[in-house]
Amino acid sequence: MLIAEKLKAIRSAEGLSQSQFCKIMEIPISTLKKLEGGYNEPGWNTLTKLTQHPLFEKYTMWLMTGKTAPQAGQIAPPLSPDGQEKIKSRHSGRKIG
Repeated sequence: MLIAEKLKAIRSAEGLSQSQFCKIMEIPISTLKKLEGGYNEPGWNTLTKLTQHPLFEKYTMWLMTGKTAPQAGQIAPPLSPDGQEKIKSRHSGRKIG
C-alpha cells in the first residue's frame, strides 16, 4: 500500500473529512490533496506531526512499516474502534472449503 493510500485510510478510519483532518494536522488542504493523490510524499514535519498526534499515533508502525503490534497499541486503520464498522470485507460471511 502506498503512503497516499495509507493517509487516506487513516483519515477515513477516523471518520474525518479532508478539511477536518487538515485542521487537526494544521496543514493546507492543497497539501493533503497532493499527498492523498500521490503527487507528493509527506515531509518529515508532516510525518512527525501525524505520528505524534494522540489521535493518529496508534497507526505509526503500520504507516511506516506496514506491520502492526496490537499488544503495543499499534494497529492498522480497519482495527480502529472508530473505523471498524465502516470497513467491510467482500469475503465476510462466505464459507471457505
